[in-house]
Amino acid sequence: MLDLSYMIQDMTNTNTDNKTEERKNRFTGESVMLTKEEARRHDLIFVAESMAEFHADPDTKDKHYKIMREHLDWFRQHNASAYMVLLD
Repeated sequence: MLDLSYMIQDMTNTNTDNKTEERKNRFTGESVMLTKEEARRHDLIFVAESMAEFHADPDTKDKHYKIMREHLDWFRQHNASAYMVLLD
């Protein structure tokens, strides 16, 4: 019989705490650990905000603000506590 018991621990590891990325509130300095996806979306919020502020064309501004709002909405839905610390 083949012994596969050494694999069971790896297969049952359900640790989903992959919060490896630190982000800080730009006003308060309070920090939160985020997953890679949360950190990516957090960064995109500020990229979109910068792009919206940079452009003079109202349609381009609206496009970037829409992207920013989509990522803010995602954050509110998926990690409300981090949203409250970092983005509210």
